[in-house]
Amino acid sequence: MDGLLGYIPIAMMMVVMPGADTILLVRNTLSHGTKAGRYSTLGMATGLLFWTLIAVLGLAVVIAKSVVLFNVIRYLGAAYLIFLGIKSLFSKSFFSLEEVEDAAAAGNDKGSHHKESFRQGMLSNIFNPKTVLLYVTIMPQFINLGGNVNEQLIILGLILTGLAVAWFFLLVFIMEHAKRWLNNSRFQNIFQKSAGALLVGFGIKTAL
Repeated sequence: MDGLLGYIPIAMMMVVMPGADTILLVRNTLSHGTKAGRYSTLGMATGLLFWTLIAVLGLAVVIAKSVVLFNVIRYLGAAYLIFLGIKSLFSKSFFSLEEVEDAAAAGNDKGSHHKESFRQGMLSNIFNPKTVLLYVTIMPQFINLGGNVNEQLIILGLILTGLAVAWFFLLVFIMEHAKRWLNNSRFQNIFQKSAGALLVGFGIKTAL
């Protein structure tokens, strides 16, 4: 595939660039433990694979060209980010990583936080209009029209998903090995409120 070496650094830059996904991942990891962070990552990967399938079916271009469909996705994504941000701002329960992991080891964690983290990660990508534009504006530049377009879209989508999973798993790993600092209740409270404000801000920015 022509330009594959040029696509990888651009895709990596898009993944590493801080955004709503990063804030959501860090918030879930600090709130509910490293396993919740990994589930958030898997949810985000599922959202990216969803758009890869949509792109292969040719609907990504249709959505991008339809003002109504694009705006529906945009406003749904904005509303969801604002909802998560407000929820974080007014949440009074904030657990240390060690407490959450100890509870999980003792069998007291029913997995509700993990399922919720997965769902949040997935929906944040499915309703993210930037993801649509990534598939419509950036990926086509690295596709050879003389070859199998669908096959190339799948490869590019899998590369993007793989880079995202690797990066977010790395962030969770870093947080897991910085527990002493991250378990500080004052830091966690400040971060939770800041994360809530940032998520609301990303939601407003998406809507506008």
